[in-house]
Amino acid sequence: MTNDSRTWNASDVLQATGGRLVYGDEEIRFQGISIDSRTINAGDLFVAIAGQKHDGHNFLGEALAKGALGVLVAEDYFSMASPVPRGEELWIAVPDTLRALGDLAAFHRRQSQVSVVAITGTNGKTTTKEMTASVLGQAFEVLKTPGNFNNLVGLPLTLLGLNDSHEWAVLELAMNRAGEIRRLSEIAHPDLGVITNIEAGHLEGVKDIDGVIKAKGELLEGLGEQGTAVLNIDDQRVCRLAEQFDGRVVSFGIYSSAEVWGTPVSQTRSGSSFDLCWYDESVRVYLKIPGKGAIYNALAASAVGYRLGLSIEEVKKGLESTVPLPGRMEISTLPGGIHLIDDTYNANPGSVAVAIETLRSLKGNGRGILIMGDMLELGPHARDAHKEIGILASRTGMAGLYVTGEFASTVAEGAAGAGMDHRKIFIGTQEQIVEVLKGRLGPGDWILVKGSRLMAMEKVVQGLRSEIGKREL
Repeated sequence: MTNDSRTWNASDVLQATGGRLVYGDEEIRFQGISIDSRTINAGDLFVAIAGQKHDGHNFLGEALAKGALGVLVAEDYFSMASPVPRGEELWIAVPDTLRALGDLAAFHRRQSQVSVVAITGTNGKTTTKEMTASVLGQAFEVLKTPGNFNNLVGLPLTLLGLNDSHEWAVLELAMNRAGEIRRLSEIAHPDLGVITNIEAGHLEGVKDIDGVIKAKGELLEGLGEQGTAVLNIDDQRVCRLAEQFDGRVVSFGIYSSAEVWGTPVSQTRSGSSFDLCWYDESVRVYLKIPGKGAIYNALAASAVGYRLGLSIEEVKKGLESTVPLPGRMEISTLPGGIHLIDDTYNANPGSVAVAIETLRSLKGNGRGILIMGDMLELGPHARDAHKEIGILASRTGMAGLYVTGEFASTVAEGAAGAGMDHRKIFIGTQEQIVEVLKGRLGPGDWILVKGSRLMAMEKVVQGLRSEIGKREL
C-alpha cells in the first residue's frame, strides 16, 4: 500500500515502532508500506505479519526481489538459522510486527490533519460506515474503510492510505475479544465515535452480553471527554454506556426524544423511507436499502452529519445515494416472480431477528421462507440462541424453514416446539436445500438466506439463482 502524500524514512519507522535497526541506512526513504509480497511496489517497506494462514516472514525474499527497500520483522526471526542479507535494504526488528503495523498507522494519523469517525456495534457497522462516508462526502474529502478492513490489520492499512487531500476518515471497528476496540481506538484516535447497537455477538470471545457492552464501551474510553459519541438511544445497552461517558453525546433513534430521529417508518420492496428530523427541521428520506435496521443505520449517519454542521438536505442526498452492499439485505427478483433476499454476509441472533422481521414485512400476502446456516462464535450460548431462532421462525409464520450446519437440528427443534408443522422443516446440506426447494417455489414467494460468514451461505443464493433461472430456458 502506497501513501501518496509523503514518504517514510527509517527514522520515522523507528520512532513510530520503537524498533531496533538491525542493518541499513537510516536515511533510506520508503514510498509506502505493504504487508503483501504479491502486490508490493518497488520502494516500499515490507512488514512481515504472521497471519492465520501465512507468515510474511516466509516471503521476505520475494518482497526484496520485487524492489522492497526494507523489511520490518519480528525479533524472533533472528533466532532462526536464516542469515540476514547484506544488500542495500534496511532491516528493522520489533517484538510484535502486528502491533508495529498499528503503530505505523497511528504515527501517520497523528502526522495528518484528518479528523476521524469510528463506527462500531454488533450489527450495521458496514452499512453505517457507507452511509456516513456518503453523507460527509457532500461537504468533505473522505477516506473510508474499504470492504471489511475493520480489524487489527485492515484498519491500519486503511489509515496508511491517508493523504493530504483527506479531511475526514470514516472507519469501521470490529472485535471478537476484549481489548480489540481499545487497541483500534489507540491507532485511529477518533474525534467522533458511533455505536449502532449492542446485541449478542462474538460471545465466544467476551463470554456474555455484559462482555459485549464492555468491549463496545472501549470506543468511548478512546474518545475521552473531548470527543463526541453518537449513540442509539433506543438501545438500552447503549444507553448504559452513555451514562458513563463524560464527553458530548448526540443521540439518535425512532423517537422524538432523540436529538436526531426518524418517523414514521415505511417499507417497500425496493427500500424504506422515513422523516429525518432534528430541531424544527424535517425531510423525507428514501433509502435504497430495506429494513428497520437500515433506517437506524441512516439515523446514525445523519447524527454524524448533524454534529458536523451539514444541512439536512445534504444529509438526505448522502443517504439516498447509498446502495446496498453485496450480501447485506440485497433483494433480487428471480424468474416466476420469486423474491430472494441475500443477507448472507454474516449472522448473529440480533441481525437474524431483524432480517426475519424485514422478511415478514416485505412478503405481504406471499409465503416467507427462511434458509438458515449456523451463527458462529456464540460459545456456550449457541444452542439456546439457535433454538430461539427456530421459535421466532414459527411465531412469525414462516411457510418453510430450511436449515444447515451443526445447529440445524436445534433450530428445527425450536420451530417444531413452537408449533411449526414438521413438514415445513428441512435439514440438509446447502446443495440438498437448493435441490429440494427449487421445486417448491412459486410466484410471490419471498426467500431469506442468512448465516455466519464461514458458513458461505451465498452458495445457496447462487444455487437458487442458477436452478430457478433454468426455468426460463
